[in-house]
Amino acid sequence: MASQTFKNNNKVKRYEGLFILNISGKEEGIKETLDKVSAEITAAGGKVETVQKMDKKSFARIADKKFTSGFYANVIFDGTPEVVAVLQNKFALNDEVFRVLFTHAPEPATAK
Repeated sequence: MASQTFKNNNKVKRYEGLFILNISGKEEGIKETLDKVSAEITAAGGKVETVQKMDKKSFARIADKKFTSGFYANVIFDGTPEVVAVLQNKFALNDEVFRVLFTHAPEPATAK
């Protein structure tokens, strides 16, 4: 029973990635960094739906004195769970991405 294979793992799902970008002193490079993030998602096999730029926010809890704030961005994309696993590994090595959180995104509401 422990080696049971799930067949739905390869199904394309809608994900939301909340990115905290490390752009201290380089605020004019936000668009370029978000373009790189979108390119990484596409290269991994995902399809970017929307990129929402948010504001720079100070952290409530500072773990590292070099990083007291970050620029937040929200990216919604379609992909398989394997794409998300690849992206987590890639962004963990990316100096421009301070933190990233991937969650399942709800389907958009249809207009009636």
